[in-house]
Amino acid sequence: QVQLVESGGGLVQAGGSLRVSCAASGSIFNFNTMGWWRQAPGKQRELVAVITRSGITNYADSVKGRFTISRDNAKNTVYLQMNSLKPEDTAVYLCNANGFVTLRPSPVYPWGQGTQVTVSS
Repeated sequence: QVQLVESGGGLVQAGGSLRVSCAASGSIFNFNTMGWWRQAPGKQRELVAVITRSGITNYADSVKGRFTISRDNAKNTVYLQMNSLKPEDTAVYLCNANGFVTLRPSPVYPWGQGTQVTVSS
């Protein structure tokens, strides 16, 4: 059964850091590209970072230089390290496999519940 479980969200002040994690079942993690999306209230879901099995990464301009995506293939886990957080980063963060190695969004599996990240000003 495919499963995505995100964790690590919370409340942080602007300028702070947070790392969120996503544990994926093995069948999902065999997919080449994993990605992190976010969805703020009233806004469309946005793909912000992707990483391939070999470690190639791509970032949305809104997070480039502040966020780092990584993956541990042995643990079937993908991470998103978020630094210099801004109030506009507030959103539910979700992970999924992506059908493209670029930032063209193409989620593959049913979504997990996500993890809430709130950045206070």
